[in-house]
Amino acid sequence: MKFDLHTHNERCGHATGTIEHYVQAAIDAGLQVIGISDHSPYFADEKDQPFPGIAMARSEFSNYVAEVQRLKQQYEGKIEVLLGMESDFFPDRFDAYRKAYEGIPFDYIIGSVHQVSGVSIFNRNRWKGLSEKRHIEEKQLYYNLIRQSARTGLFQILGHIDAMKGYYPQFSEIPAHEDIDETLRIIGGEEIAIEINTSGSTKDVGGWYPSDEILERALHFGVNVTFGSDAHIPSRVGDDFELVQKRLKEIGFKQWVFYRRKQRIIVPL
Repeated sequence: MKFDLHTHNERCGHATGTIEHYVQAAIDAGLQVIGISDHSPYFADEKDQPFPGIAMARSEFSNYVAEVQRLKQQYEGKIEVLLGMESDFFPDRFDAYRKAYEGIPFDYIIGSVHQVSGVSIFNRNRWKGLSEKRHIEEKQLYYNLIRQSARTGLFQILGHIDAMKGYYPQFSEIPAHEDIDETLRIIGGEEIAIEINTSGSTKDVGGWYPSDEILERALHFGVNVTFGSDAHIPSRVGDDFELVQKRLKEIGFKQWVFYRRKQRIIVPL
């Protein structure tokens, strides 16, 4: 079975194509399951769209859900369409997100940390001028936020758990092994999944999230894994699926998962 749980669309303002374009691309790529998971609105902000070009407007949220539900029915028998969302995680504003998701028939929600110390994890300049100590502290803060997100009970999947390396490949060399192990131990204990996200191949780091080293540790801690292209253009749907599948087998994984109505579906590798 071939699936992809992490795709975006034009509503977020920095992806191209409609939701249906991604569904059609998934069919063309031979997928049996396609998850739609655009960036969540900034629910804790009173403005409709405080950050255009980053996430969908609050006023578009209900339209997004309705469109995915319509496409579920329209493409039934051709491909399974899942309703997901990539949700930001801000500990001090988390209740607003939890409340916004109540009653929505999500198949899954991806929890992603996109900011640390108020700065985007993808900001190339965030590391300039920092001491070695501050490098370590920023990495520790990142994994602390991921641990907090794992404990919320809201997310089925955690997104791109070493994505700070995207535009700063040296991130992987910052020593914080104990923090990563503790994070994976908690994720495994919560029985949620991490994604192998192939969008890192489009950034400076030139590889997937997370690293093979982290995946090896994830296997040790019994962490479930899933697949997401993080496609922002339809042509990337399912990108590198077979290569990821092969690598997971080499590492020692026997299965991966996707989610339907928030229930884990096991897929043998």
